[in-house]
Amino acid sequence: MAKRLLIVSTLDSMQPFGAFTRPFYLGQYLAESFEVFHLGINCSGVNYAPSISVGSRNLTAYIKSLKQCIEEFKPEIIYAQETLPAIAALIVFTLKRPKNSSLVFDFHTFSAFEYWSRLSSVSNYFKDFLQLVKTYVAQGILVFSGKPIIAAGDSTPKLISQWYRKKPNNIYCIGNGVAEDLLNSNISLSPDPYQKFRPAKIVVVVAPKTFQFPSNDMSVSMTIEVAKSLEPHSDKVHFIVIGRDSNEFEDKLPANITFVGFLPSREDFLRYLQFADIGLLPFTKQAVAGGARNKALDYFASKKLVISTPEGLRGLEEFEHLKHLLVPGFSSEEVADTVLDAALNLDKYQSLVEAAYNQIREKYSWNAKAKMVTDILLSA
Repeated sequence: MAKRLLIVSTLDSMQPFGAFTRPFYLGQYLAESFEVFHLGINCSGVNYAPSISVGSRNLTAYIKSLKQCIEEFKPEIIYAQETLPAIAALIVFTLKRPKNSSLVFDFHTFSAFEYWSRLSSVSNYFKDFLQLVKTYVAQGILVFSGKPIIAAGDSTPKLISQWYRKKPNNIYCIGNGVAEDLLNSNISLSPDPYQKFRPAKIVVVVAPKTFQFPSNDMSVSMTIEVAKSLEPHSDKVHFIVIGRDSNEFEDKLPANITFVGFLPSREDFLRYLQFADIGLLPFTKQAVAGGARNKALDYFASKKLVISTPEGLRGLEEFEHLKHLLVPGFSSEEVADTVLDAALNLDKYQSLVEAAYNQIREKYSWNAKAKMVTDILLSA
C-alpha cells in the first residue's frame, strides 16, 4: 500500500506561476507513488489529490489547517515547501509528535541571501532588512532542526554553511523541471499571436507580479530600457511582456514593446511561447532571481534561443554561454546588442537551441525530478 504523503506549500491557484510551479508539478507526479494530500493557500487547481486551502499567508491559519490534516489524513510523511509552511509544520510536528511520521523540508530559495543581495537598491530599506532578519531566523530554525532538506538550488548548501556556520549533512539538491506540454513541441497551437508584428523577431519576457520579491519588476524595467535602445530597429525586433499591463507605467513606452497581461489559459501561454523567437531573462545583479529558473527551463523546453544576464541563470550553471544560450553582461546596452545580433542571425544560433533542448529532455522533466524526490522521502 502507498505511503500517505502530506504536501504543505504556498501553492496559489490564482497565481499559477512562480511558487505555484514546484509544488504543483512535483505533487502531480508524486501522486503516482504516494497517497497524496495537498495543503496550500488556494488549492482549487490541484486536480490530482484531495486538498485544503488555507486562504492566506498566516502562520496561525497554517498551523490550524495542519493539525486538521494530521488528525484526519494521518500522513506518514510531511513534505513542507518554503519557509512559512515549513515553520508551521515544524511547530505542529513538535507539539503533536505524530507517530510513525517523518518531516522533510524543501527550500525553493535561500531567502535571507536574496534580501541581503538587493538591500542596497530597495526603496524601503528597513522593511526589507526586517524581512531579511525574519527569514534568516526562520530558515535557521529549520536548518538546526536536523530534518532533511531538499533544495531547489545547488548553491543552497554552500550558503547555509556560510550563513549559519553549519555544514548540512542531510541536504539534497533537486532543481525544478518542465512540464510535458512544453517538451512536446510538435503540437500546433495556431494562430500566431504575433502576426501583426511580423517580420520582426519576437522576444518574449515572462514577468508576472509576484509576492514580496521585486525581481520581475527589475526585469521589466531592463526590458523597457533595451526596447528603447532598439526602437530604431522596430522592424527587426519586437518585445512581448507576459504578465503585465501597459497601464502600470506612467512614462511613454517605446513602440516596439507590447504588454499582453496575464494569460489565464495554459494553452494561450504555450501558444505565446511557441511562436516567439527568443526568450529573454534580463535580470540585474540586485534581482537575485531564483524564480528565473522556471522561465529559463520553459524557454529551453520550447526550443527558443535564450538570452540571459548571468543572474538569470542562477541555479542553472550547467547551461553555458555559446553552448546552450547567449549570456551578455548586466548592462542594458550589452543585452540590447546581443538581442539585435540574435534577431538578425537566428539560424547561426540554432545549434545552441538544440543542445539546450536535448539537455532539458534528458534531465529536467518533472517526472524525473519527482522520482528523485520520491527516493529521498522514502528514505527519510
